[in-house]
Amino acid sequence: MIDPLHALLAVPAVAVVVLAVTPGYRVAAFLNMLASALTFMAGAWLLVYPRYRSDILIVDDFNCYLVALTTFVAFTTSIFSASYIGHELSIGRLTPEFLRFYHALYQAMVGAMNVALLANNVGLLWVGVEVATLSTVMMVGIYRTPEAIEAAWKYFILGSVGIALAFFGTILVYLVAQEVLGEGLPSMAWDLMVENAVKFDPALLSLAFVFLLVGYGTKAGLAPFHAWLPDAHAEGPTPISAVLSGLLLNVALYALLRFKMILAAAPGTIDAGLVLIVVGLASLLFASFMLYRRRDIKRLFAYSSIEHMGIITFAFGMGGPLANFAGLLHMTMHSLTKSAIFFAVGHVAQAIGTQRIADIKGLSVSHPVLGVGLALGVIAIVGMPPFGVFTSEFLLVSSSFARHPLLAVLLVAGLIVGFGALILRLQNVLFGEPTGPGGEVKATYVPLFLHMALVLMAGLWLPEPIVRWFRLVAAQLG
Repeated sequence: MIDPLHALLAVPAVAVVVLAVTPGYRVAAFLNMLASALTFMAGAWLLVYPRYRSDILIVDDFNCYLVALTTFVAFTTSIFSASYIGHELSIGRLTPEFLRFYHALYQAMVGAMNVALLANNVGLLWVGVEVATLSTVMMVGIYRTPEAIEAAWKYFILGSVGIALAFFGTILVYLVAQEVLGEGLPSMAWDLMVENAVKFDPALLSLAFVFLLVGYGTKAGLAPFHAWLPDAHAEGPTPISAVLSGLLLNVALYALLRFKMILAAAPGTIDAGLVLIVVGLASLLFASFMLYRRRDIKRLFAYSSIEHMGIITFAFGMGGPLANFAGLLHMTMHSLTKSAIFFAVGHVAQAIGTQRIADIKGLSVSHPVLGVGLALGVIAIVGMPPFGVFTSEFLLVSSSFARHPLLAVLLVAGLIVGFGALILRLQNVLFGEPTGPGGEVKATYVPLFLHMALVLMAGLWLPEPIVRWFRLVAAQLG
């Protein structure tokens, strides 16, 4: 019987091959959902799976939580994708030939993210992030329009530069570890690095972190390394926008946090927490103001993703039990909420026939179910109670005011600016005069409202096992 660890790697790999040769949209969409469901079952099973480590793979409290979250959102997105892509095929925006590649690349992306999350080898972690990047690059350009191809190329070039810098930083970390752990796989094992970090050269390790910050920070969409993200969201299929915002940004930040833990265990290195605070605040403030200038609804929520990745990065930069707890909770809530928002936005754009915010009005009249779903998502993402985003932001603001009041003021200012921008947009989209009756699409609303129900539950009540789990991981993050 196959164990969940190997299933998480094997199921997407097999699905890539099968989907690449599967004709017909309905069969391919079903197989994509089936493979995603099996991967999610393996990810959920991993939560109760015995902790495991080798020089290649590791299962610990940090990554099993993220694997479960990643596989769940990937599964629900595959359900949304089935109806969304079916409509794109029916109106001729996608051809059956490209559709094969879409489903195969979707599974390649999921498998690569699982590899990155489960990797104990820092080189394998880099490979996982790189393969996930290449998969999403090709999916961003799948419409073959000039704008989509331009967005894919921008993503490819900036992502390649970022990942190259991350690769150089990884090499530097290996060189530092090699002096202590010797040559070979042990000197690339993350857990052994943490255990022996006190013996590492602090100067070279600090230099490595600078390259890793720029490299993985590009993939995480942190300002000023974010330029690829708005275009990729706006021009690619909406399911890919949901996965990019909800999952791939998390994976890149996860990689950065793994290296931050090495620096935290090594005396004499640069203050990685302070660096993350600065980058996080810069991302939050920059994206919050940029929200006011967006004219495309998918670009709007792309900048919202930059804003919230800044909040999460700031939380982990602050460190400590409460701020780390808030960061973990916010990472979870953002993944669920932002993917739900893109589920709504995708079908809204299909129904209205445009992504221009000025042309999307009166959803509460023309498409009430989609309007309610989008309204719930926006109310949640701006931090309004009783949703879980409010809980995580409240915890972070409380921790910041107790420790660094000035930083807390900047944090709250960014949150208020972002709040105003999204609420302003929501009013026109929901309550303006409908520009027309719009069309109807065969939409699946289950993923949207399932995500919102989970975010609402997290705001009202967090089960004790989850609280204990977050506390344990928060303590490990330092």
